[in-house]
Order: sequence, then C-alpha cells, then structure tokens
Amino acid sequence: MKACLCMSLDKSAELEIVDLPDPEPGPNEVVVRVEACALNFFDTLIIRAKYQYKPDLPFSPSAECAGVVESIGADVTGFQPGDRVMAYICWGAAREKVRVPENLLVPIPDDVSFDIAAGLSVTYGTTLHAFKDRGDLKPGETVAVLGASGGVGQAAVEIATIMGANVIACASSQEKLEFAKRLGASHTVDYSTQPLKDSLKDLTNGKGIDVVYDPVGGDLAEQALRATAWEGRFLVIGFAAGEIPKIPLNLPLLKSCDIRGVFWGAAVDRDPDGHRANMRQLLDWVKDGKLKPHIHATYPLEQISDALEQIAARKVLGKVIVHP
Repeated sequence: MKACLCMSLDKSAELEIVDLPDPEPGPNEVVVRVEACALNFFDTLIIRAKYQYKPDLPFSPSAECAGVVESIGADVTGFQPGDRVMAYICWGAAREKVRVPENLLVPIPDDVSFDIAAGLSVTYGTTLHAFKDRGDLKPGETVAVLGASGGVGQAAVEIATIMGANVIACASSQEKLEFAKRLGASHTVDYSTQPLKDSLKDLTNGKGIDVVYDPVGGDLAEQALRATAWEGRFLVIGFAAGEIPKIPLNLPLLKSCDIRGVFWGAAVDRDPDGHRANMRQLLDWVKDGKLKPHIHATYPLEQISDALEQIAARKVLGKVIVHP
C-alpha cells in the first residue's frame, strides 16, 4: 500500500510517499481501506514536533479518515467487511489502508459521502463537544466565534446556528467574514480594523456575549473575555495565533463568568460513548441537510505537502481532503 510518511521533524518536515506492507488486524482491530482522509492546522505542527502529541518517526499525518472495512480481527463484533466507517486516530490516516481499534469506528450512513465524513471528527467533533458538553449553549444565546473562517471556526458558525444561537463571526478580512455569513452568521466583526471588545458590546446592546468560542488566543482572547456577559462562558479551543494569553483573573470574578477548557482529544479517550453519540448527531445533521460542511479542496496523496502548505499559509476556507 502507499503511505505518506514524515521522515524528519526539522524545519523541512520531510514527507515521502512510500510502499509499505498491507496491515493485518489484531484482536479487536479493523483494517480500513481509506477512501478519504482530512488535514487540519495541527497537522502542520505535528510534522514539526510543535504539537502536544509527538509520535515516533516515521509516521503518517492526518488524524481522521473515512473508508470501507476490509478485514476484521478476532473478537470484533460490531463491523463486517464492506461496512462504511469513519474514525479519529490522532495521526496515521494518510495512507491507503489503516489499522484501527474497533471502539474508534463510527458507521457512516449510505447517503453521507466519504469526503464529508472524513472531515467531521476533528473540527465538528471539537465544536459540538465545546457547545453541548462544555458550553451549555442554549437556543437564543449569542455566540462570538473568533477565527470564524478557519476549520473549527467554520464548524462553530454552522453548529451554533443549528443549535439556535445568534452568531457573531469574527475574523481578519472581509473575504473571510463573507464566507462566515454564508455559513449562517448573523453579524460580523473584522478585528483587523475594528476594536473587538467594543464591537461585540455594541452588537449586543451592551449586554455582552453569552458564549465565546476562541481557537485563536493571543491578544484577542482578553478582548473577547472583556466582552462576555454576566455568567458568560469563554471556551478555550486553541492558540492559532501562536501565543498563549495570560488572562487577569479579576475579569471572570467581576463578570461571574467561566473560562472553560475544551480538550476534545482527551474527551474522546475519557468518554468514547459520548464521542460516538456526538458523531451520530453530526452525521444525522448532514443526512438531514442541516449541516453542509464546505470542502476547500481535495488533493491526491502525492500532493499532501502542497495541501499542508496551503493550510499553514492560512489560505484555506473549510476542510482539506486527501485521497490516498
């Protein structure tokens, strides 16, 4: 089988397409023929040892995939060869076949494409977990989404809208904000030209934001926290700006608001049943036409380096899919 392997962790982040033996399933494992895998921003970090997970070399990037069960190991009871499945596996999906523990697989309905299913786990899984399990988002509340055109930002605009929230999309250009409006945002803030805190306050008539969704960090985090409402919730998703902010703790005291961490990857391990329930919810929304994930581009496996460069340069609006 063909596989993309990261061979070094220096600045070059050397990726090679190599031939490897086909995997064989062990007990409680399934071999999946990968029809599509997805790339995320953290893939640009993991290949340079800048992410919290640091796999041993060589390894394949891509944490999420969709495909068809090819073979099953002993004690596998929930799947059979030919089943359509999706999985989140931390890394290793950028190859033609992958060995996956049975408990990480989620069935895909026949009317959901492999490309769409491959890109649901990380960005949409993170976001549904953030709003439902961590943010206690209620219909009618106001959500501010920072980095609203990126992978998780796009998902946040869409899912908050589906959940009945009033969404304010915040991004660094009018092009990105127009994209967010097409996804369902009611209002927008260009924080490259507008003061974020004042703009969010103005858009809520001084009340403030019920739930802030922040995958950006940096200087924007404190501005958004200062714009939260009484008993608001500030969701810490990540730090795409590259800087982990230092928040004055008097701010949550004065607003009686919460700062809540969202570590989706750990939540998948700690609550696999909850993860599978969230995946089923996302697939149902796709099947019913409520959720329509935008795919920015698809690439063959041989062009995965080009795809990662586009993500690193922040030129991507939506998901990037690779076909092994």
